[in-house]
Amino acid sequence: MTRKLIAVVGPTAAGKTALGIALARSLGGEIVGADSRQVYRHMDIGTAKPTPEERSLARHHLIDVNDPDEEFSLAQYLELAVVALEGVWSRGKQPLLVGGSGQYVWALLEGWRVPRLPPQRELRRELEERAARHGPEALHRELAKVDPKAAARIDPRNVRRVIRALEVHKATGRPISCWQEKGPPPWQTLILGLTCPRQELYRRIDARVDAMIEAGLADEVRRLLAMGYEPSLPSLSGIGYSQVCQHLAGELSLATAVARIKTATHRLARQQYTWFRLDDRRIRWLEGAAAVDEARALAERFLEKSAHTAAR
Repeated sequence: MTRKLIAVVGPTAAGKTALGIALARSLGGEIVGADSRQVYRHMDIGTAKPTPEERSLARHHLIDVNDPDEEFSLAQYLELAVVALEGVWSRGKQPLLVGGSGQYVWALLEGWRVPRLPPQRELRRELEERAARHGPEALHRELAKVDPKAAARIDPRNVRRVIRALEVHKATGRPISCWQEKGPPPWQTLILGLTCPRQELYRRIDARVDAMIEAGLADEVRRLLAMGYEPSLPSLSGIGYSQVCQHLAGELSLATAVARIKTATHRLARQQYTWFRLDDRRIRWLEGAAAVDEARALAERFLEKSAHTAAR
């Protein structure tokens, strides 16, 4: 029998969590997360994790799998995601891949072959120092010389991804783009994308940031720092946590921190549209109040068509 996967993708604050839960409840499904920050324990508010109430409505996977000071790589994600998918199928349930981390989504859906390479800590420190000394563009230019394909895909400002690509090349002698070759996964996929007009998306983002502050984001960061997690950790250098750490250190007023979180999240949404392009024919884009009903109808037709094909 052909295995089927339904993915819900799109920019942050577009409503993916709510749509994923609605589909899971109507299709008898379970949700496999595709969010690079929701994997961390103790980081709930700033990563917009599904609430306990939302998680009670549908079973979720790949949330709270790592402590904030533990390394988490794309290779680890793929291993955990495949295990989660196999588990959902084995229980006779319908898996739904839900999230906005484009690299995670496409690596799984396109069957990337990613090296399981332990972090090269000394090399990372050296590269980080060079980025701090000469600027991130210098590292990006170095990457462009050894792996132009990867350099074309990676934003020069995303220092961690640039360093990871250089790390893989130096450790294996092969560009990361060669490792990221694709092999079609053994399942059929329906990809649903949620979008909305840019200014409306920014309004939703700003409202969500205000709600995070109201819900106690600063207290969440205080608890993380009190637990011994350093602000320099990759997990705490993400949007929201970085700015609040600066506020708690007395470097930013709360109003300035909030404004910077909103601006950074707007930029993130624009970057997500480079992963999930509106002209990508693989994605069925949905928008507006009818999105849930349209998604449900598309999903039911997809599952029914697959079932009929398997029965022939």
